[in-house]
Amino acid sequence: MRLSLELPEEQRVILLGTDEIGHKLTDVMRRENMPLNTRCGERVLCKSCAVEVLRDGEWRNEQACQVVLDSDLSVRIHQHSLLAYTPQVLSDYRVNIPYAYDPLLGNPGLAAVVDIGTTTVAMSLIDLSDGKIVGRSSAFNRQMHLGDDVLTRINLCLMEKASIKSLQAAIVDETLNPLLYLALTDAKLNQEDVKGYVIAGNATMLHLLAGVDPSSMGVSPFTPTFMGHETLVSESLGLIPAGIPIHLLPGAAAYVGADITGGVLASGLAYEDGPSLLVDVGTNGEIVLKVGDKLYGCATAAGPAFEGSGLNCGIRAGDGAISHVWMKSSPFEVVNEIIGPARTKAIGICGSAYIDFLAEGYRVGLINSSGRYQSGSLPDLGDRLLPGEYGKDFVLALGLGKRKIVVAEPDIARLLQAKAAIAAGILTLLGRLGLKASDVKTLYLAGGFGMHLNVENAIACGLFPGFEASQVQLVGNTSLAGATLCAIDKSALEEISRIGREIEIIELNLDPDFEDTYIDQLCLGGC
Repeated sequence: MRLSLELPEEQRVILLGTDEIGHKLTDVMRRENMPLNTRCGERVLCKSCAVEVLRDGEWRNEQACQVVLDSDLSVRIHQHSLLAYTPQVLSDYRVNIPYAYDPLLGNPGLAAVVDIGTTTVAMSLIDLSDGKIVGRSSAFNRQMHLGDDVLTRINLCLMEKASIKSLQAAIVDETLNPLLYLALTDAKLNQEDVKGYVIAGNATMLHLLAGVDPSSMGVSPFTPTFMGHETLVSESLGLIPAGIPIHLLPGAAAYVGADITGGVLASGLAYEDGPSLLVDVGTNGEIVLKVGDKLYGCATAAGPAFEGSGLNCGIRAGDGAISHVWMKSSPFEVVNEIIGPARTKAIGICGSAYIDFLAEGYRVGLINSSGRYQSGSLPDLGDRLLPGEYGKDFVLALGLGKRKIVVAEPDIARLLQAKAAIAAGILTLLGRLGLKASDVKTLYLAGGFGMHLNVENAIACGLFPGFEASQVQLVGNTSLAGATLCAIDKSALEEISRIGREIEIIELNLDPDFEDTYIDQLCLGGC
């Protein structure tokens, strides 16, 4: 049995044994170290693993997770369906507080400081003799092969307990151990120099790293098995090298984890009178409000739309992703910025570009307030606006092989739902304290997505409703910042623990105003 693959810029033939009959194409591609973009956990909820299969002399569009091998097969793999592109991972951050030099792991040696994100993982090696970063590495979180977001991975564990071990192996064997090797190679140092790990992340990621069932966080009352500071030993998880401590940082609640408590510390929010906000926009939008000596936190399920999931041409930020968009109305013109070397062809659209598209499209009259395309005021659109499967498609660019990179009207609807969830979370939390956006002194915008946003466009499309750009401070990967502070100054660990205990969690699903606020935010232009 032969599998003939037409890959971007190459062709390949794989000879398969009879034991592969009945296996899915995604399984074979993964085994051949060419994993496909199965970001919904192969539940047929997205089109990210779309391929073309030769059937009866015709190329037909199919989803790879549904293609079962039973005979010789010829398949065309599109670039956007592969995971083999370089992710854009943020390891920079801003620390707004003073700190001492009193290493958590002693001295000398190295600390491996890690931010485990749902999508990407960043690691820094800290020289414990002086607190300096001597090596870095980053990669996709390989759990994404099994599920795109936190809830998908929790549901996998709910349905099949064996998934806990699979997800743990994906983060330990396939992500962290290779990242440590890369960081050590970068630093020209050895495993024996590593004295321990300091790790931050959301509660689900830390549970899965520890091999602890996260299922209880998927059903009300959303209770984590552990939330405080945990110390484990590397060999118990399969992390290298053996015999060193692993410090898992404390969080506040199931959906306000150690990545957020670390951000509250590193941004300086914990020590302000406020009112001030920390907002981390991702699959879940985590928000913390400081007023006087009180901290209030909430999480709102924006879904993975800002990472491109479920969108026709959506991809995560990486080489080939359209990252920014500008439009001019007279004459109509579109300018795209693409991540990667000069002359890189577009393979898809990432979240920051979608935010630009919403704001710019509404500004020039391409999109109306309800997210529908309108062409009356733009007579020179040419062949950019086309009939789509559901409504209209706008051709943003021509990618590899002149493939149309489009934004469809259903894509806009999903993006409006995601931005409405974040906006409603912010407004509901402020409303509980009788505050308005104009009352907020500083909105600290955390995370990789936030760092690459055009802030003016994020405000214009309604992601941060009622705010001014002057109120927003970009603080980067504050999860990694919090872990680094703890590695360098062990008193920071006590502070993060205190912050976690003091955050009062607001359950938005129980707030009587949240649903109405969410509905109000499902539009563009200050509705």
